[in-house]
Amino acid sequence: MHRCFLPIPNFAVGALLQVQGEEAHHALRVLRLRTGDECEIFNGCGQAARTRIQQVESNEFSAVVSQLVPPMPDIARITLAVAVPKGGNMELIVQKAVEMGVQRIIPLVTQRTIVRLTPEDAAAKAKKWTRTALEACKQCGVNTLPTVELPLPYADLLQRDDLPELRLQCAILPRSYPLREILEDARAAGVCEALLLIGPEGDFTPEEYEQGNAAGYIPVSLGPIILRVESAVFAATAALRYALDPS
Repeated sequence: MHRCFLPIPNFAVGALLQVQGEEAHHALRVLRLRTGDECEIFNGCGQAARTRIQQVESNEFSAVVSQLVPPMPDIARITLAVAVPKGGNMELIVQKAVEMGVQRIIPLVTQRTIVRLTPEDAAAKAKKWTRTALEACKQCGVNTLPTVELPLPYADLLQRDDLPELRLQCAILPRSYPLREILEDARAAGVCEALLLIGPEGDFTPEEYEQGNAAGYIPVSLGPIILRVESAVFAATAALRYALDPS
């Protein structure tokens, strides 16, 4: 079933919903939805409803809620903090992170990050990545729209106190801990929320590792193979979901 996004607080059976703007344009001009067609609408806050289109106008449509979609089961709450890679790979990271259930994405600028953004560029990128996240939600059935923050300096991330207590820094270091062991201990303790920190193509600097350690970030290894940034995101996120998702 085709899915549309409508950021309203709640849905109720029998309610009449008005869809406008880009979402309506895509539904009517690209998907070719018409009066009488069914459409699933989600609000980005965890709710979704099955609706039937009642009326279509030039660039908007109204739909009646016929059924509320049951909420998704609880999953591990993952915050992904990742250095912005070169090229268009950040869009791929955002897309796949959403598909894998990440709830918050914090793009980072580290000492070895190649991409450098002006405030205007950063705002434009964040808007584009948020749109990528929305499209991923529509395609994979996720009803909670993840937060994609403005790119943040690494040092600013370490000073934040609104992050999960379990903070894992993927590390290419001899003294790093196997991710498997850390996650086994976390699962045994009932932890279901974590922050995953992944560096740039050239890795974190020794100074940044020291700063991360001082801020309570645990250096963890993904194994003997050195992974690209996007590959590390996929591998580590999958491991966290497997270990920390509630039974």
